[in-house]
Order: sequence, then structure tokens, then C-alpha cells
Amino acid sequence: MMHRSFPHFTAPAAPPRWLTRCFLLLALCGCGMPIIQAQDPAALVEAIKKAQPGDEIVVPNGTYTDLELDFTGKGTADAPIRLVAEEKGKVFLEGQSYLRLAGEYLIVEGLVFRNGFTPTSEVISFRTTKEELCNNCRVTECVIDNYNPVERYESDYWVGIYGRNNRFDHNYLTGKRNQGVTLAVRLDAEESRENGHRIDHNYFGERPILGSNGGETLRIGTSHYSMSNSNTLVESNYFDRCNGEHEIISNKSGGNIFRGNTFHECQGTLTMRHGNGTTVDGNFFFGNGKPNTGGIRIINERQRVVNNYLDGLTGYRFRGALVIMNGVPNSPINRYFQVKDSEASNNVFVDSDHIQLGAGSDEERSAVPESTLVADNVFVNRNRDTLFTVYDDMSGITFRNNLLDENLVPLQEEGFRKEKITLTDAGHGVMLPEGTAAADSVRARMDIMATPENTGVTWYDFRDESQHFGTGKTTEIGPGENTLFDAVAQSAPGDIIKLAPGEYLQTKAIDLRHPLTIVGAGAEKPVLLFQKTSLLNIENGGALTLRGVRVDGRECLDQPLNSVIRTSRYSMVANYKLFIEDCDFTDLDINHSFNVLRVFKHTFADSIVVRNSSFRNVSGSVLPLDQENDDIGIYNAENVILENCFFDNIGQAALHLHRGGSDESTFGPMLTIDRCTFDEVGTDEKWNKSESSISLHGTQFVHITNSVFDDSAPVRLHLVVGEPIVEIEHSVFSGGTELLDNGEPYRTHNLHLGVDEPITTLPDGTPVGTQLSE
Repeated sequence: MMHRSFPHFTAPAAPPRWLTRCFLLLALCGCGMPIIQAQDPAALVEAIKKAQPGDEIVVPNGTYTDLELDFTGKGTADAPIRLVAEEKGKVFLEGQSYLRLAGEYLIVEGLVFRNGFTPTSEVISFRTTKEELCNNCRVTECVIDNYNPVERYESDYWVGIYGRNNRFDHNYLTGKRNQGVTLAVRLDAEESRENGHRIDHNYFGERPILGSNGGETLRIGTSHYSMSNSNTLVESNYFDRCNGEHEIISNKSGGNIFRGNTFHECQGTLTMRHGNGTTVDGNFFFGNGKPNTGGIRIINERQRVVNNYLDGLTGYRFRGALVIMNGVPNSPINRYFQVKDSEASNNVFVDSDHIQLGAGSDEERSAVPESTLVADNVFVNRNRDTLFTVYDDMSGITFRNNLLDENLVPLQEEGFRKEKITLTDAGHGVMLPEGTAAADSVRARMDIMATPENTGVTWYDFRDESQHFGTGKTTEIGPGENTLFDAVAQSAPGDIIKLAPGEYLQTKAIDLRHPLTIVGAGAEKPVLLFQKTSLLNIENGGALTLRGVRVDGRECLDQPLNSVIRTSRYSMVANYKLFIEDCDFTDLDINHSFNVLRVFKHTFADSIVVRNSSFRNVSGSVLPLDQENDDIGIYNAENVILENCFFDNIGQAALHLHRGGSDESTFGPMLTIDRCTFDEVGTDEKWNKSESSISLHGTQFVHITNSVFDDSAPVRLHLVVGEPIVEIEHSVFSGGTELLDNGEPYRTHNLHLGVDEPITTLPDGTPVGTQLSE
């Protein structure tokens, strides 16, 4: 039931239309199966109270704000009670609205949640209290669209399923940005175990990278109840770019079946994290070569991974195309149980780069797989010759009759054979190896394969969650006071603002709330000057490309903690992108700790890319990405790329990239530095607290090539989370600059250390300090 006060309700434009329809419906249906048209929220409450088996309660078109709706009742299998929109796609629940169901044989259909967030722990809940659950109920053709709180790490679920024999189908869920599972099956009561739920034909739209644990799209159970069976069927759902964390699906209970699901460019895996006796049969994974796209991860006992198709997956370690984990001896319930009595058979792997065996092997995870079968799989990869990585003793796995294309290197002689394989287009992007039993098995399951056409709803536009630059109009402006401020105020998402040569003085800080490109229009770079503590503020929803300009700090206030660009001072639930190309930053030194970028806690960048740019006379840092310092696995940026850049006389660390704690649920941060020069960086002994020119803490991927570090503070590595990949080569450390790993000298090849003479060129021959170009 609804409670407290009635919410605001915006009625449809022409009430007589639906009142007439109400009388007509009642007349058509007679008294036995009435259709009850609720005129307003109060009538809706009353209709639910009085509903009998076979009743259909129609919610009129309109927008309902802060609607707290409890739908309770007891229908029958032959005569359920239905709560339906008057017209699908025209009933909107906004503000702090939610829906809870309890009872028997209830059906909800056609509602849209948008423009708000739930004030409770769930947007849609299959219970009203811990004791009042749903059984044999159904939610179908509903939408939850970007229904997020403003705080990034305020956790909620969008859907919580309790009770038994419930169905969640043909729904569209997109744009979950805050912490918490998109859809969770809960087993916290005996009445919710061995539940027989069916989750099918839903479209799970893009879930951006969260940058911490707690970003699963679907989770069944928790570690606490993982020894119980859920017996849930997850069938024919479409997962589109669900990138929240390592685990797209986190299976944490027993007896579940996953079949016919499609994973499109998802950064992560279907993970059998806890629980036994899971079946993963006939699912389709398409990575399309996107970074960190993964497949299936096997942990625990009696797991069956059969008849799946995996194509174009690039993920390694925990997010490989197929991962068989090491376990913990006598594992606590929340850690990793040993793989036993499991199999991976009759699967087809096409252009998928990594098969990981014994992944996670370390002093704790030392229990290798036992009595496990890998058989009758087909491996084709035209891009590389080596697929298999073995981290420990794999004698507990039996390999039998696995087929490799002729270029691939077998893991071992026994259980593998090679021959030339021809791929045939089977439709829907599936390329099957001719004449193989695995291909026949996959083809037989294509009739239940999820596609965008057979999942979700047909009456609501699918949303592209990505931020796009350069898709809007182009505006050309001239120099002057606040001309840029005025142009940004009139801009729309994707617009381009072109600046003619000259000086642009900003006396007001510029807030960016959508993607925007600011670019110099001529050969001479326009000069940006500003008098506030920051020039450009990336607020929630904002993103920036800055190209071909010069930023000068001479007009700034004489105070500490200035910055050129900053993120919102408040939590940003939307990720942002920052691209800086062919720009010069100079004389940002009017007081101490003047940064190029200043980020705040609970803000997250998908990508920060800086190319062909110079930074001279900066008293603070260039990219200090270190505000998530609670050491709980949260961090500020996923991908950081510095290419062909020059850093000269920087007071503090040019780059500080921090990820603390020991959580392994995410991929980043990832760093690439190529063809860059760092000269007299990190030299401010008073304010450079990190005592470094570059500080990398917990970074998962580090690639530094063809770069020079001269007369600078140490480059410090503290890379202890997961299994970081570090590649530092063809780089020069001179003038007393040290490369330190946990405070000790770093040992690697292809480094030039302790060079005494002045550095005039990079190792690839590029002159140091010359004009940079595209």
C-alpha cells in the first residue's frame, strides 16, 4: 500500500478520454473480470486494497512523482491480479518512487522509472517486508532508465527478487551508475531458496565502469548462503556493455542455469564465484576486440560449461575467455573454493586471446583444480599463436580431443590436435568451425539466443550511454572577456566551440555539464586566461576535449590550490572523459599547489588522454589522481595515456595514480606513457608530499616506453594489488632520477640508468624540448 502522503501526479492532458474508456472497459468486461481504472494515486491505493482474482488495475497515463507503491493481493494461476499501464511507455514513475509486490499471482506491466532514484534499497522489490514475499508473480515490459542517486557510492539494487517461482522478463534496464547490483536474487530466507525463478528476455543496457567492487549486473545469492541452491533459470537475456566490474554475472549459489544469454562487449565474466552445480550452456560472448572483454570463470564444484560461443575476447587473468581458478585450501565461505568435478566441453573459441588455467595462484590460493575435464572444444585465433597460460600444476585437469587451428600452439601433446579449420557464418555474427560437433551444439542453441530484437521492450527508445564529442553544432567565437563562458552557456551536448587567435579572459568559472570540444581555430594558438580558482569545471554529465590552445596562469588569484580543470566538488554518478591535445600550459605558479587538473573524491574518469602537449612552470601537479585514499579498492581513473608530452619545472608529481586496498573486482587503473620527457619534475621539497615525479600505487597495467626522466624526483612504483603488468623499456633515468619499486631500485631490461651527459634526444631519436606536433 501507499503510505505517508500522496505523491504529486500529473494527469494526462484530456481526462474525458480515459474516463470514457474506463466506462467502456467496464461495460465490455462485465462484473466477473472487471478492469479498474484508477483516476489518481488515492484511487490506485483503493483499487489495490479491493482487488480480487482476475482484476486488472489500469494506471492512467501520466507522471507520478514520489510514488511509494505496494502492490499486494492473492490471485490464482488462472486469474492473476494485474497492474498495468494504460499505454506502455506513457506511465512514468519519477522522483523517489518505488514498487514493492507481495502475495500470489500478481503481474505488473508497462511502467517506466526515470528521473530520480529509490529512497529504499530497491526500485522494484518482490517483497513488502521480510515476512511478506512474492510467489508466482511476474514483472514484465517495465523500464528502469538511469534511476540513480546523486552519490556514486550510495548503494541500492534496481531489482530484488525474493520468494519462489517468480518471473522477471522482457524488461529494459539501462544506465545504472551507482554502487549496487542491477538485479539480485536474494536467498536470505528459507522461503526464497530453491526458488525456481525465471529471469528471461531482458535487455541489460550499458553499465559504466564503477571503479570499485559492487558493480555486478546480475547476482544470485551471496557468499553467506552459497551452500544453498537457488535453482534459478537465467535465459535469453542481452547484456550490452555491462562493464561495472569483473563480474558481469556473479553466481553465488547452487543449481542455477544460464543459457541462451548474449554478452556484447562486456568487460568482465560470467563468474561462478560461489556455489556448486551450476550449468552454463549455450551462451554467446562477443568482445569485438574491445579491451578487457571476458568470458566464463569457473570456481567451486560440479560446474558445467558447455556448448558456449566466445568470440573476440581480449581479457586476461581473471577476465580471460575461459578461466579455471585456483582455490584456497579449506576455504572460508567468502573466499575461493577449489575447482572439483567440473567440465568445460564443446565450446567454440574464435579470436579470443587468453585461456587461463590455475588463475589466481599464490600462497593463499594454492589448491589446484581436481577431477576436471576440458574436452571437445574448438580454438581458432588468426591474430596470435599462443592462447594458454598455466599458473600452477594442472595435472588435475584431463584434456581430451580439443581441436586447434593449425597455427596455434597446443598446451600439451595429450588431449589436443591441430588441423586447418574453416569458419562458416551461421548468422547473428556467429562464425562456426565446419564439420565439428561443437559447432553443431552451438548451432542447435541459436534458437534461444538473445538479440536486441527479442529482448527488452519495443515501445521505448534504447539509450546510448556513451559520451560523444563532435556530434553537435560548431560555434566560432572571438577573443574577449567571458566570450568562452557565454558560448559554453549556449552549447548543447557534442558541440564544438572554435576559438580565433587572441586572448580569452574568463572572470567566471565555466561549468561543463555535457560533452564539449574547445579547439583553437587557427595556426596561432588562442590564449586562455582566468581569474577564478579554476577555469573549467567538469560537473556531473560533463566531458571535455581541449585542443590547440595555450593556458596561461598570469591572471590567476595569488592563492594556493588553483587549477585549470577540476571535477565537481561533489560525488559524480556519471563517468567523464578528458582529452587534451596539442595544448601548452605555462606559468601555473602564482602560488603553491597550482594543478592542471584537480579531482575530488567519488569522481571517476573512463579515460584521461594527453597528447602532444607541454607543461612548463607548474607549482603543483599535472594529473593528481589520488583522492580515493581510503584503501578500499576505489580509484579515480580507469585509463590514463600520456603521449609525446613535455613536462618541465613541475613542483609536485606530474602524475599521481592511486588505487589502495586489496580488492580484485576491477581492472584499473591502466597507464601508458610513451615518448614523454620529464625534466625537473617533483622538485618542490616542501609541498611534494609524495617525494616523486610520478607516483603509481596499485596501478594494474603500467607501460612506459621511449621516455626520459632527468633531474627529477624518483619515479615510485607500489604495485601490490592483483597481478599488475609492468613494462618499462627504452627509457632514460638520468641526473639522479631513480626508478623505485616499493622503495628499492627497480630491476628490468631495456633501461638506460645513471646517464651523466645532458639528454638531447629520446631513445627513439626525437629531440627533447622541440616543438611537438601531431
